[in-house]
Amino acid sequence: MIQKLSPTIVRKIWGGKNLEQLKRLPKSSQALEPIGETWEIFLEHLPYLAKFIDTDQELSIQVHPGDEYASLHENSLGKTECWIILDAAPGEGIFLGLKPGVAKEDLLKALANQSAINELLVFYPVKAGDFFYVPAGSIHAIGKGILLAEVQQNSGITYRVWDWNRLDDAGKPRELHVNKSLDVINFDPAANSEVHFKKMSNLFSKIGFHEICKHSHFHLYLLNQALREMHQQDIKLNRPCSLLNLGGKKKVNGEILEAYSAMLIDSEVKLQIEAIEAGSTLIIF
Repeated sequence: MIQKLSPTIVRKIWGGKNLEQLKRLPKSSQALEPIGETWEIFLEHLPYLAKFIDTDQELSIQVHPGDEYASLHENSLGKTECWIILDAAPGEGIFLGLKPGVAKEDLLKALANQSAINELLVFYPVKAGDFFYVPAGSIHAIGKGILLAEVQQNSGITYRVWDWNRLDDAGKPRELHVNKSLDVINFDPAANSEVHFKKMSNLFSKIGFHEICKHSHFHLYLLNQALREMHQQDIKLNRPCSLLNLGGKKKVNGEILEAYSAMLIDSEVKLQIEAIEAGSTLIIF
């Protein structure tokens, strides 16, 4: 069975206009915040959530708790996530992990002095095809001018550490969660390294089917196809799998999958994907 999925539009103060154009959504009025996210795969029975994120401003510097802390304090799962960069303005990037030598005391001091917290984080300039794995406990922020696909545990728990001294439409700062953030940020130098974040580049450069990430709640493969190329994959499903189209129209087991849209696959033995247009598809188990 194939189920085409409709996105949930999430408006954010930092959102952009790319998703309106790519997904052919109605243009936002000036009275509404711009579209920051479209939740493409969001079903209660799935252990993961997949979305597109588009930024015109930086997201808050934030951290997500692990399962144990989230269960104790939020009655929820924790949140580990990963990102595939689809587009980025020149020179823009993401903040991920603390710079070498930064300790908890340094972060506390910067917060007390209302300093720019981003200066304590590692900045990675990004381009299309870059990949980052962001385990729970990793302090981070997606920069401005970025379009990406995110797969995460099916949890909405986010602790804001710092928000660029930004004010909302009512002239008020957004809520911060400093104490909980300090509880869960991983200050271990090994947990703030590029190796820990499993950074990869040029994911879209190689035609074919590639495993890119394995987590207890999601297992990711990327399929890059040339025009009119056919790919067939035998699948043994112990749970449904999902497809997130990262660009280019496809035909999946006879059903059309539009660019930048998603579908759920259940009770299928084979997965046959034809590239009506060249592009990439994220397959999530």
